[in-house]
Amino acid sequence: MARKEDKTNALRILDTAGISYKIHTYETDDGMIDAVSVAQKCGEDPEQVFKTLVTEGNDRNYYVFVIPGNQKLDLKACARAAGVRSVEMIPQKELFKTTGYIHGGCSPVGMKKKFVTIFDETVILFDTVMVSAGRVGMQMEVNPEDLLAVTEGKTAALVRD
Repeated sequence: MARKEDKTNALRILDTAGISYKIHTYETDDGMIDAVSVAQKCGEDPEQVFKTLVTEGNDRNYYVFVIPGNQKLDLKACARAAGVRSVEMIPQKELFKTTGYIHGGCSPVGMKKKFVTIFDETVILFDTVMVSAGRVGMQMEVNPEDLLAVTEGKTAALVRD
């Protein structure tokens, strides 16, 4: 558990839901905040450190996809999983306005609004996974079943082969 003053919205939501988690912090001074770098800094497998990506569908709704840090999003697979014709990444400048999070600190938990959230199917292969805790330099390690429950998420194949 984090100290009260270190709590992000994501951590408060996990606390309220009674979900246990472990906090991992890492240095950001070097500007290396991509998921693979974060995994290396935290001594974790990049397949187990998931990144949160926000898209907009052709239906004008936003969709959140959470994939292993060392993978690339397959937009066609994501559109199929979301049940829309197409999705595209939202511009980085719109991320905060849309989610309440900044680039490098975007968590699938605790966005401004509840968006459809889909995790890559590999998430269930692990006892725990790491996602952003809602702040650059802070990750939370959580049981994937708890993460799926708190986000009302589902799983699908989302990455390129």
